[in-house]
Amino acid sequence: MLTLRLSQDRGFADHGWLQSAHSFSFADYHDVAHMGFGPLRVINDDVVAPGRGFGMHGHRDMEIVTYVLQGELAHKDSLGNGASILPGDVQRMTAGKGIMHSEFNPNPSASTHLLQIWIQPTELGLHAAYEQKNFSADDKRGRLRLVASPDGREGSVTIHADATLYVGLFEGDERVELALNPARKVYVHVARGTVLVNAQALKAGDALKLEGESTLLIAQGDQAEVLVFDLAA
Repeated sequence: MLTLRLSQDRGFADHGWLQSAHSFSFADYHDVAHMGFGPLRVINDDVVAPGRGFGMHGHRDMEIVTYVLQGELAHKDSLGNGASILPGDVQRMTAGKGIMHSEFNPNPSASTHLLQIWIQPTELGLHAAYEQKNFSADDKRGRLRLVASPDGREGSVTIHADATLYVGLFEGDERVELALNPARKVYVHVARGTVLVNAQALKAGDALKLEGESTLLIAQGDQAEVLVFDLAA
């Protein structure tokens, strides 16, 4: 079964310094039909104004993945970590028993565009932890590159959840076919560009839910950047 989730149907919040589109219920946006998908709980498509950001705030018992599409995001947390997250970087933060962090756009003249993703962990009360790796454009070109997994295989970051995340870049004749386990759920989010996913035309911000499917086919991309989540049912 294929279920289309259009970009314009997402929740949206305008905070002046932050424009945020919510794929699932978040903050003041509540929709009982979109509370999550398997353990995938949040995909927020955020644009942060120059020189602005999220002050120090806390999280618990969630795997938080940050993926920057454009610009830079400066991260600091209560574990003592401080780093810049750039395009191609995947940052995983295990909130576990509790962590405080801040995120800030240090550029005084350009916005930062990012996806913040929350995935429910398989175990509560974990020790808070942090990991960040870069995956080059060449490594994602015309293929699905594994960037997050429960066992950190293939150089991916390790998430404490029954979920894997792939990212791919597709242009023109580039295409990829991925065998799926029909007993699991798959969520495809188009971060930018346009692309065909199982013959469904998707544009930036659109998503496709797959349930009971055995194959994923991505083709005919036009500057497309695609995230694919393989999830527990």
